[in-house]
Amino acid sequence: MLNLDDERWSGLTGGYKVAYDPRPALRMLARRHDDGAAWDELWNELHHQGDVGSASYAAIPALVRVCAEHHPAPWGLYGLAATIEEARLLFDRNPPIPDWLDQDYAFAWRTLFELALRDLRTETEPNTVNSALAVIALHRGQLALGRIAMCPDDERKEMLDHYFG
Repeated sequence: MLNLDDERWSGLTGGYKVAYDPRPALRMLARRHDDGAAWDELWNELHHQGDVGSASYAAIPALVRVCAEHHPAPWGLYGLAATIEEARLLFDRNPPIPDWLDQDYAFAWRTLFELALRDLRTETEPNTVNSALAVIALHRGQLALGRIAMCPDDERKEMLDHYFG
């Protein structure tokens, strides 16, 4: 995994396609996994209207490492990871995962999958359930199911009403 002291972080790009270094936010989460300002920053900077960058991909293994010890893992971990992965899979305009990050990113996603299975055994909070289900679906190659899982329940009901009447 990319060490937080590695200078490559400073050359990575976020969702706005400009340089973004997520290390300060990641360090805040390492101190306090529920730091709202840090989560807000990562949500705002790592994706934007379907765009993600190399910093988005590099942040996932770091976030998994920070959040894995918490039970349940913060819903933001699942939600942000699913959002980044959805954008990576959906839009050709997004860069591929850098070769030097490929193994760490894949390992982080295997860990996310296991964490999501663990947390779904007991968790009932809707954001966590929706996002964990999205992680499971995306990990299993089910993009459409993952996208639907990320929708709030009222939007899913509207889709079903529209489709089934």
